[in-house]
Amino acid sequence: MVAHTIDNLAGTWKLVSASASTASGERNDTPFGPSPAGFLTYTQDGRMTAIISYGGRKRLSSSDSRSAPAEEQAEAFRTFVAYAGRYTLNDDKVIHHVEISSIQDWVDTDLIRSIKFEVERIVLVAPPTSFGGKIQTFELIWRRLPANSR
Repeated sequence: MVAHTIDNLAGTWKLVSASASTASGERNDTPFGPSPAGFLTYTQDGRMTAIISYGGRKRLSSSDSRSAPAEEQAEAFRTFVAYAGRYTLNDDKVIHHVEISSIQDWVDTDLIRSIKFEVERIVLVAPPTSFGGKIQTFELIWRRLPANSR
């Protein structure tokens, strides 16, 4: 097994695809809606940030987000995830030590992901978790962005 280092991981990654599957083999290739967008950044000094915006998000009916109807605000919350903190890389696992998150329940927890390095891509797999009333395993594929890219 090749030992991977922070040098292999440091940089910014763009979400390529996301899928979820159940233990019975049921597969969902759009758990975050059609064409989700996301960025994942790992720094040399051990910090990380993850942002995922579901595909197909709707605009709010008001330019003042606080005065938009509660249903629209709830939908905006349900379709966007962001968190940041420190990270640890251990062989085939990366552990996100969450310090701030759009989901308050994640703060002060560790999100453990198995990690597989490919050429200019990483594949992160979350342990089975409840999502939409089902226990599912998520696999997210990320592509490294070149320095100074848009």
